[in-house]
Amino acid sequence: MAIPQVDGMQPPPLLPDWLAEELPFQRRVFRHGDHAIHFVDEGAGPPVLLQHGNPTWCFLWRKVIRLLVDCGFRVIAPDLVGLGLSDKPRELGVHTLPFHGDQVAALVDALGLDGLTIVGQDWGGPILGTVAALRPGLVRGAVFANTSLMPPRRPPRLTWFHRLSHLPVASDVFFRYLNLTVAMMDRVQGDPASIGPGQKRAYRYPLRRLADRMAPLALARMVPDRLDHPSIAALARVEAWAVGFGGPVRLVWGTRDPIMGPALRGMRRLFPHAPVTETAAGHFLQEEVPEAMVKAVVEVASGGRRTT
Repeated sequence: MAIPQVDGMQPPPLLPDWLAEELPFQRRVFRHGDHAIHFVDEGAGPPVLLQHGNPTWCFLWRKVIRLLVDCGFRVIAPDLVGLGLSDKPRELGVHTLPFHGDQVAALVDALGLDGLTIVGQDWGGPILGTVAALRPGLVRGAVFANTSLMPPRRPPRLTWFHRLSHLPVASDVFFRYLNLTVAMMDRVQGDPASIGPGQKRAYRYPLRRLADRMAPLALARMVPDRLDHPSIAALARVEAWAVGFGGPVRLVWGTRDPIMGPALRGMRRLFPHAPVTETAAGHFLQEEVPEAMVKAVVEVASGGRRTT
């Protein structure tokens, strides 16, 4: 089915044949302010908004998109500004939680979406939580996976990965020159083979130029390393939305994720009535258990009833 025409939309950039075969979806580009957002818009039916985090792009959702479209959903999967095929500003300071939330909210407005089911993983969770706080009447349900929507209450204990992002010189070497975030993706998986050379080639493609690798470092630095970090207030607004949200919520978790696996405890407290699907997947569980994520979306879209 043809996607609706919307003013201000532009055609998407071309992909090399090997990558186009993996993303055979309808894609567009939307410009909001100074930045252009590339996104997938595929299928027809109730809208589902999928949001990735660091350092991925809509490619991460390709298996989920296929399954959701087959289930009768319209699926929108934006690339965050700085990642994927979206614009890549050169300034680290551009990347804040309110900025990314505003960008995605503007896309939601432009597409006229309503009755949304939001699905967020990694930074995609708080970014879609920000969208929901900005546009509360548009969200009917949510699925969250290996993410956190809460600010820390005590001085944060960072992973080695996030401590590295704050080191002068070394952070530039590892995050930008060596493209560490992509190189290490298999190390945070339940099954490291789920992100092999072919998948890494696809994740590396939008970040193949050194000048385009600001966002992975900036998003790592968005993780609070102190209680006066700029992300704290923004996360508090997301948490307030989550506490007051009355729609159905599902949690899908990769328990072998060394980064966000332990965050499940806090998310259970935040959503005490949300059913949880625990899997042996790692951080990028879209690569390992796409069916579990789709099942959760279908349950949320059916009003919270479990499906068989």
